[in-house]
Amino acid sequence: MFWIGAQIIVFVLTVVVIAGLFFLPQPTLDILWFILIPVLPLTFMLNAGMWRDICPLATANMLMSSRPSRDLTGSWISWSASIGILLLFVLVPARRFLFNMDGPILAIVVLAVTALAFTMGWFVKAKGGFCNSICPVLPVEKLYGQAPLFAVRNARCVPCTHCTAKGCQDLDPVLSVRQSVGNGGGVKDWIRTPFGVFAAAFPGFIFGYFQLSDGVLSDFLTVYGTILGYAAVSLVGFAVLSLALRIPSHRLLPVLGGLAVGIYYWYAAPASLAAFDLAGGEVLKWVMTAFVAFWLSRALRHATPLPTPHKHGTARAVTPTFPLPQAPR
Repeated sequence: MFWIGAQIIVFVLTVVVIAGLFFLPQPTLDILWFILIPVLPLTFMLNAGMWRDICPLATANMLMSSRPSRDLTGSWISWSASIGILLLFVLVPARRFLFNMDGPILAIVVLAVTALAFTMGWFVKAKGGFCNSICPVLPVEKLYGQAPLFAVRNARCVPCTHCTAKGCQDLDPVLSVRQSVGNGGGVKDWIRTPFGVFAAAFPGFIFGYFQLSDGVLSDFLTVYGTILGYAAVSLVGFAVLSLALRIPSHRLLPVLGGLAVGIYYWYAAPASLAAFDLAGGEVLKWVMTAFVAFWLSRALRHATPLPTPHKHGTARAVTPTFPLPQAPR
């Protein structure tokens, strides 16, 4: 009942935020971009399941989960992952010339994505149509959530409905990210996958975003050119580094995740406090850097080659260290 209540509360709060974007755009934008969004990467590092259990888009996606429908098959997993990454790389830069300033336009986009999540739930079983496929937040959840600090019960999909052929973030976040870069994840294989490209490009993508200031719509070519240019440099640089030093994916992926989230909080932490004229931005920046360093050191200590893939079954705990009871249907 706790998780059902939390899902309803978050969904209602999302409706309130959407209304605020229409009728009180500036204060709502400040709350969204400087309070709500900066909390998410931290949540993903702790355990992305905390967000996935209450995400309003997941709630919309799961509304049709009881309807008989198809699974997300292996042949579509790479394609759907590419679509989600493309959506992320289109929507995030648009903040600089549109979404950071225009509340109603952002509200319309959020409504459109919510409608997409609901519609895909009609065609593909459970989370296979959106949350485990084309959601633009999914690659970030996987990258930042690859080494969760504690277990969180899967509150939506117990028992597991086998909606996704492999790589389900809710079944096992560690295995999910490894399977996203291929069964072997070798130095020559991981960079050829959509998630491998994303992971290598994302630190530069984040860095490029923070090299820009908010502007006008006519700046869109400059915005995309700058951010995607830094992303391309990051992609090539880490690909060459991985090949030259023969760094396997299970070692490099935590570094890429830690670097990306560290860059994000280096800029976003002080900006969030400054937006409300609060002091302590420099202190918060270093606190978050220390936390990311702790997360990364722990992730590297526990990094191992990809284990033998387990068969699909009932959703289970993230690690055997924290056995959790199944949630009632």
